[in-house]
Amino acid sequence: MSFDPVSAVREILPRVTEALDGAGMTGDDAIREYAKAAITELVREYVDSHALAGKRVPSLVEERLLTQAVYDEIFELGRLQPFVNDPDVENIDVNGCDQVWITYSDGRKVLGPPCADSDEELVENVRRWAAYQGQTARDFSIARPRLHLSVGHRTRMAALMGVTPRPSLSIRRHGMLDADLDDLVLNGTVDKGLRAFLGAAVRAHKDIVITGGMGDGKTTFARALAGEIDPDERIATVEKEYELFLHLQPDRHRDVLALEAREGNTEGLGEITMHQLIEDALRFNARRIIVGEVRGDEMVPMLEAMNTGGNGSICTMHADSADQVFARMLILAGSGGLAIAPDTLFCTIGMAVDFVIHLRHELRHDMEGLINRRYVAEVNEVLPPGDGIEPAVNHVYVPGLDGRAVPNTIPQCVDELVAAGFDPDMFVPRAWSGGLP
Repeated sequence: MSFDPVSAVREILPRVTEALDGAGMTGDDAIREYAKAAITELVREYVDSHALAGKRVPSLVEERLLTQAVYDEIFELGRLQPFVNDPDVENIDVNGCDQVWITYSDGRKVLGPPCADSDEELVENVRRWAAYQGQTARDFSIARPRLHLSVGHRTRMAALMGVTPRPSLSIRRHGMLDADLDDLVLNGTVDKGLRAFLGAAVRAHKDIVITGGMGDGKTTFARALAGEIDPDERIATVEKEYELFLHLQPDRHRDVLALEAREGNTEGLGEITMHQLIEDALRFNARRIIVGEVRGDEMVPMLEAMNTGGNGSICTMHADSADQVFARMLILAGSGGLAIAPDTLFCTIGMAVDFVIHLRHELRHDMEGLINRRYVAEVNEVLPPGDGIEPAVNHVYVPGLDGRAVPNTIPQCVDELVAAGFDPDMFVPRAWSGGLP
């Protein structure tokens, strides 16, 4: 009879989670170290008990693999972890335990192996991950059927149950944690001239809003912009789930306050919102505030931060075009029930925001095969409202023939950018100065 590692993992897991719950430990590193020791001991007990019963026991190699498999089921993503570890994987979408779709960075999409033996087992796996991964334990149940979780330093997971025919997961893998603007030149997101322009804008403490659709690369772009910030400047990052990970880059950012929102219980108790955290960031002497994604009424304190103590701040938000940005801001600002007059909000935007950078993601087939690229399409300078109610706009960079941003109009703040190191000779109207990657 051959050794069955799946059954072994299933048998050992409850004993490990019982040990972890009984330990009452706090701190992710401490829990993981305790878990490693507990798993090693419980696997050894499993092997000894099976040997005494005359059952097939694992070899030393199989025992080591079993120990790792049990650990992965708690602190990694179980059978999905090999795909998470693959640098070429971008997204993993699960529609039930046996429908696992893997999307690669080159645009390929393939059907992967089952991630659990049943939907019930998949739900239990997600519950366990929610309990032991992330900064705080999160609930995944019929009462709380929606889960959003940062897993490790490269992965974000969303899960649903009860509102879909089968439990569903979407996992996004962050592939460019160390990206800077030079990397974005190499992959064709920006050209050399735009790279110089953006670097100067960050160094000049301009407040920047990054927009685009789902999967257009907004978070990666925000990380790259942050790479232009002086390493000793105090930065606060505010996110629903950790994705920027600037606090894990001490060589680039030595003084980072990383803030993550917290869900409340089923009655809403204990909830900490992004709205509150942005206000906290200012009280903690943050020189710049970077919001991973503005999704709701935190738009108002974000604008206030940009307009007061947070010069040089950066945020991202969903918008299908640069023209939609101000309308989207108005909708988000009012999403929490706050009554704010459009002209008041637009005046605040005009005073707070300096630039809007819009990204696009192009995924299509042509004569050369599958094209999968992300790039900056537009850069608008934002100014206080003029004759109209909305803020005035200078279209500094506009889409060129291939859709990527090319120079169009010199911004009003050009002298500040020059003082921050920008060479105006690189601003050549209607020219792309980098070439295709």
